[in-house]
Order: sequence, then structure tokens, then C-alpha cells
Amino acid sequence: MADTGITADEYVDITDVKCPVTFVKAKVALEELDEGQILQVHLNAGEPARNVPRSIREEGHEILAFQENGDGTFELYIKKVGD
Repeated sequence: MADTGITADEYVDITDVKCPVTFVKAKVALEELDEGQILQVHLNAGEPARNVPRSIREEGHEILAFQENGDGTFELYIKKVGD
């Protein structure tokens, strides 16, 4: 995993599930956080990498970083906006 310098408050690995459950798992993890906290999401390339960030933005949250790990996975850092 590439170092972004971002410290996440929580981490969720959604590489073991398929869309649309990937977004649901990320959304549920975000709901557990307080406004302003950061969630790190480990996800697969392809459909999850395309859909999860888009859906998170549509929910009104802020994408802080989205980095490829070089092994077919990505790290997505999300700042929760609103409660």
C-alpha cells in the first residue's frame, strides 16, 4: 500500500465482496463515523474502483485520496461530511 500521509480513523476491506455490496459496506462503515472522521477503504480494481468513489461523492462525502496499490487493489480515503 502506498503511503498517503493520511491517518484514517477506521479501515474497511471490501475486496471480498462484489458490487453493489461494495458500496453498501463502505456506506455502513461511514455511518459509524462522526462528521470529519476519515475512513480508509481497501477495494478491488474494476467495477468497485469505478463505482464506490462515484457513489461516495454522490452521498456528499469528500474523497481525500484514491491510490492504486499495484496489485489490483486501491486505497480510498473518505472524509465523512454531515451526520
